[in-house]
Amino acid sequence: MEFRYFKGEAFRDAAECERYARDTSIFERVPEVVVYPKSAEELSDLVKDVRDAREKGAAVSITARAAGTDMTGGPLTTSIVAVFTKYMNRVLEVGDSYAVTEPGVYYRDFEKATLERGLILPSYPASREIAAMGGIVANDAGGERSLKYGKTQHYVEELECVLSDGSVTTFKALTQNELKEKLSHKGLEGDIYRGMLKLVSENAGLIEAKRPKVSKNSAGYALWAVQTADGGMNFAKLICGSQGTLALWTKAKLSLVRPKGHRAMLVVFLTDLTLLPEVVRRVLPLDPESFESYDDHTFTLAVRFLPEMLMQMGFAKAARLGISFIPEAEMVLTGGVPKLILMAEFAEDTIEAADAKAAAARETLHDMPVQTKIEKNERESEKYWIVRRESFRLLRQNLHGRVAAPFIDDLVVPPESYSEFLPKLDALLKRYEQHFIYTIAGHIGNGNFHIIPLMDLGKPLVRQVVLDLAPKVYDLVIEYGGTTTGEHNDGIIRTPYLTQLFGEEMVRLFEETKNIFDPLNLFNPGKKVGLPGGGGTFEDITRDMIDK
Repeated sequence: MEFRYFKGEAFRDAAECERYARDTSIFERVPEVVVYPKSAEELSDLVKDVRDAREKGAAVSITARAAGTDMTGGPLTTSIVAVFTKYMNRVLEVGDSYAVTEPGVYYRDFEKATLERGLILPSYPASREIAAMGGIVANDAGGERSLKYGKTQHYVEELECVLSDGSVTTFKALTQNELKEKLSHKGLEGDIYRGMLKLVSENAGLIEAKRPKVSKNSAGYALWAVQTADGGMNFAKLICGSQGTLALWTKAKLSLVRPKGHRAMLVVFLTDLTLLPEVVRRVLPLDPESFESYDDHTFTLAVRFLPEMLMQMGFAKAARLGISFIPEAEMVLTGGVPKLILMAEFAEDTIEAADAKAAAARETLHDMPVQTKIEKNERESEKYWIVRRESFRLLRQNLHGRVAAPFIDDLVVPPESYSEFLPKLDALLKRYEQHFIYTIAGHIGNGNFHIIPLMDLGKPLVRQVVLDLAPKVYDLVIEYGGTTTGEHNDGIIRTPYLTQLFGEEMVRLFEETKNIFDPLNLFNPGKKVGLPGGGGTFEDITRDMIDK
């Protein structure tokens, strides 16, 4: 297509397009055009061009992309990809309790700016060093501190967005009077408020019944978050987590927190998984800031690739950490690796208070057959965080002949279900163990598990496992009241399973929501909802899956 309004940078050459054909998922889609918008105004012009082309019957769309760390295929497209990291990458303001940012800012730079005021956005993901704010908001990211602080949606105050007609608006919490004024608007923005008010009001019972009852969810559209307690509406909470399918955000105001200054960690080495629910039940009342875990496969592989991990950290730090890993290396050599390593970290204003919390948590487990260890400061606990945060990247880079294949990677179940759910999950995975090995890490405090199979996707039988195993895992998750994704979102890999999770009636509400915001299906088609001719099917999974 030719651009009439958009005058910014646009590239069609093969090399530039190939740069954006992959994220960290198992999919590949080569865009036809790569654009680098410099402002909301340029993005608005781009949307107007695409809208005009769609009205004339052209199969063209826009997919937003920031750092490309998505694990679902969310930022992949064969049409136009709008990349924000080149120009729209500024932290615009940091106040006493908030920050205003553009989507192309890397989280590491965002945090550097907020820490100058002693503040952080606590919902950062494990990929904090390479992720950007665009995806953090679009996926409603969560991470190691979400147990205490919640996910990104909790911190989104305002979102400046380009709508599917090219208009620019700001979504935020509205009072009843402000909502009434918005309902009187002509044009798309008024249509959105009128249509969504009708949708959530007429279907309030269904929406509440289908709302996932676990602590975190990124599946579907968060229709249960649209209405405010005082009868107003807040579409910023809906756009957060919508994966760029409803509107394209260009500026976000995010509330921040002042973190506690000191941390101590209780490490629990678990050899009997049946004890896990009771360990979690006893530790949670001590209010850990994070309660993480990783399994024996992750532990063993991390020790195996320890040199590669340490090489990136500078000689002095690498030497110190290398020495600290000696006990773990001995565990691997002697076959004494525990089934699960749990990390409960306690944050307080003084190191003495943090140590006391960790000691109290350890005391609650004194009569259980578990091995425990207290790391009295962040320097001592650093090696555990390195394994937890770096394992996925290490596996992707080092297991030649196999790729890390995130397709059942982000399930959530209630912690009280562990004693029944985990043995059933383990038995199910073992039925396919001839096709892959896998690692499990996760947020054990709120039931969010990241299962990463390591697979040779060049083999047709192995590729078929992706479609055979996922619905069986999700049946089990749903049986225990869980959800298919707590943080990573739907994308290509999970959109076709939304009916399995929510049922046909709720999925129709998702489709209606998409149609209210984006009637021409301009934005990231085939993600979150499957519309006629717009993707979101199992065929997308098989067609676009990498084969090596």
